[in-house]
Amino acid sequence: MDVSPERIVDAVRLHQANIVALSALLTTTMVNMKAVIEALNAAGLRDKVKVLVGGAPLTDAWAHSIGADGYGQDAPAAVELARQLATA
Repeated sequence: MDVSPERIVDAVRLHQANIVALSALLTTTMVNMKAVIEALNAAGLRDKVKVLVGGAPLTDAWAHSIGADGYGQDAPAAVELARQLATA
């Protein structure tokens, strides 16, 4: 909510990130996750970075509906998923 999609895109470029992890604690912030994925697409970076999402209001189905690569039900699950995606 406090970080614009453009700022995340800039950070991906600067740090050559291969994973972006996003968390939402409120349903009002969930839409920003989709905006980040769209901004990564527009910047031509989406195929270079995996996007993981998690947070209390999210589900696996919703994560996939916005084009995320994975969903972590909790922090340990997200870490395990990030490890799997980093080695894939």
